[in-house]
Amino acid sequence: MNISTKISTAKYFVWDTDKTAHGPFEFTELIEWVKSGRIVARSWVFACVGGIWERAEKLPELRAFFQVQRPKIAPRAGAAHAVATIEFSNLRRNRLLAYLTDEQLERFAHFVVVERFAQGSVIVKQGDRSKAMYLILEGELSVHLMFAEQQTELAILGTGDFFGDFALFDHGPRSADVVANQSCLLLKISADAFQELSYKAPDLATPFLRAIGSTLATRLRAGNKRQGEAGLMAAHAEI
Repeated sequence: MNISTKISTAKYFVWDTDKTAHGPFEFTELIEWVKSGRIVARSWVFACVGGIWERAEKLPELRAFFQVQRPKIAPRAGAAHAVATIEFSNLRRNRLLAYLTDEQLERFAHFVVVERFAQGSVIVKQGDRSKAMYLILEGELSVHLMFAEQQTELAILGTGDFFGDFALFDHGPRSADVVANQSCLLLKISADAFQELSYKAPDLATPFLRAIGSTLATRLRAGNKRQGEAGLMAAHAEI
């Protein structure tokens, strides 16, 4: 496999026990390999964002899977679907939280709500005022857009993804429906809670915002690359 030819589009590569580089993998696929035991603490993983090979136990996104079990922590209560306690490892399954220390993560949990939704639940509805963003800790959701009386599926989201991040900056209408394809565990941070977090704990809000910005920049570059390639193909087709 020629890794250099895929580095611009790949997320992760794994050096397997058969001495072969496998990939590219999305984050959700990487998690499945960890759960199945194909990736262990000493496995080598190449993260394209960082551009280096790293032991799985040292990679921030996977570190929680290889750490000693810590006591559960209690997120903010009050939501209809809220769970009372949550494992550290559950929180670290989302890439936006991977760079927080255990102490920071425990403090961060006091500003957020963790909720369990059943399959078929509508998490956000197109046109509703946005008041919170969500991080996916477990499960799978689909994003649907209604346009000209036609419903289109835009994306499938899984463990490690997030949505609704614009809600932290404005209260505009939701641009699409997000529906649970299966039972989901979601971390919810409201715009009000994030404002409180920014005021009381800027050391937590800053790396969180940077992680959002880094992910959005990666998505934008990938989108620009796809658009550029499509334009190039169209130009050649016209010739």
